[in-house]
Amino acid sequence: MLRSFRVENHKSIKDEQELSLLPAYDKSKPVVPVAAIFGANASGKSNLLDALRWLQNAVRTSYAAWEAGSGIPRTPFRLDPKAVEAPSGYAVEIAVDGERYSYGVEVDSERVRSEWLYTYPHNRRRAIFERDDKGLRLGSTVPDYRARAESLDRQTRPNALFLGVAAQNELAEADPAFQWFRKAVVFGDAGEVLQDEVMARLRDERGRASILALVRAADLGITDVTVSDSATERLAAELVDDLVDRGLVNQEILQNTRADLRRLVEAAFDRPLMEVVWDKFSQIRDGGQWITHPRLLFHHGQNAVGLGLEDQSAGTKSWLALVSHALAVIHSGDLLVVDEVDASLHPHLSARLIDLFRDQETNPRGAQLVFTTHDATLLDEEMLSRDEVWFVEKDADTGATRLYPLTDFHPRKHENTEGRYLAGGYGAIPILSGSDFREAFRPRRGPDEAT
Repeated sequence: MLRSFRVENHKSIKDEQELSLLPAYDKSKPVVPVAAIFGANASGKSNLLDALRWLQNAVRTSYAAWEAGSGIPRTPFRLDPKAVEAPSGYAVEIAVDGERYSYGVEVDSERVRSEWLYTYPHNRRRAIFERDDKGLRLGSTVPDYRARAESLDRQTRPNALFLGVAAQNELAEADPAFQWFRKAVVFGDAGEVLQDEVMARLRDERGRASILALVRAADLGITDVTVSDSATERLAAELVDDLVDRGLVNQEILQNTRADLRRLVEAAFDRPLMEVVWDKFSQIRDGGQWITHPRLLFHHGQNAVGLGLEDQSAGTKSWLALVSHALAVIHSGDLLVVDEVDASLHPHLSARLIDLFRDQETNPRGAQLVFTTHDATLLDEEMLSRDEVWFVEKDADTGATRLYPLTDFHPRKHENTEGRYLAGGYGAIPILSGSDFREAFRPRRGPDEAT
């Protein structure tokens, strides 16, 4: 679980900002299940989530993907020349299997300046590793720690994070933190439906009931969801036969990999057509055998004919995408991060999604949801607790993003948080000028028109 995240000098974020998921009121809970971030357009809400994504990608891929001498792909705060040259910092405090860890890194555009991983047995900090200009040091709990530190230090490039190197070299003490980044942080794309997750649950009786209940409760007009293999099987077979008949491919080529076949077909068709071709090309030849890719079908009303995902509305796709991500994360007790949770969704659906995480009955493993939104109706205390609400605003003079919690305002229980927010009581709302809007749309006279 995520306890806190800190970031400094990343895109619109100049000074260090911290998002804490520690409870402010009910101390019996280890963390709050939800963190909702409100703010105006272009205030930097998305940049906060992007910073966490950057750290996750760096941990997972820097060892393999960032080539030697290529530097570090970062985006510092660009509105201050000093910040461009200053390092960027990222740090998380997490709990894995009841053990608390803090991991952080400080980087510039060329190298990792410092990196650390600590654990806290009996609430006392213990180093697993520390890295700085003096080199790499392993904690004394690591077997043969001095010799291993020298060996691993030689294997670690200046522009690669050591946590990834540690995982590659099976440093067991660091593995829980690495696995948290690898598996426990899920970024939910509102346009990406996890069809495999949905289909797996549809094949299970209890899972099927969950999917149908969520779909029907959303009042999308969908009465049933099924899995079909035959439609895609027929489409793929017909497509391959058509390509063979046209002389564009032959049976020998069909034994090749998907990548080989893709390159061949892309050379034969223009791109718009290829988008259609690959939507339907849900099977490939592999060793002479067909591999079937199942397809979700959605049934509306009493109609027996099912429609594919591509035929559903933007709102339906957004709901299915978020629900499929939520089901996967709640099942594993992990963290779901969603930018603009209310995109294409009615406020009631956003509230239902949040309820899935806040209800211990539907979220027994303690999964968490961090999201950004513009939807002020979610500020009702029945939907979000006071310590689950955060605001982001941009400094008018410096252009830098500032993150702060609702608890800074010491709100009373049952306070009209929505009304006070919309009235500007917490900041983080756009300052609009009606006269500027009117001036922008006022008809302009041409040079030949009389004044």
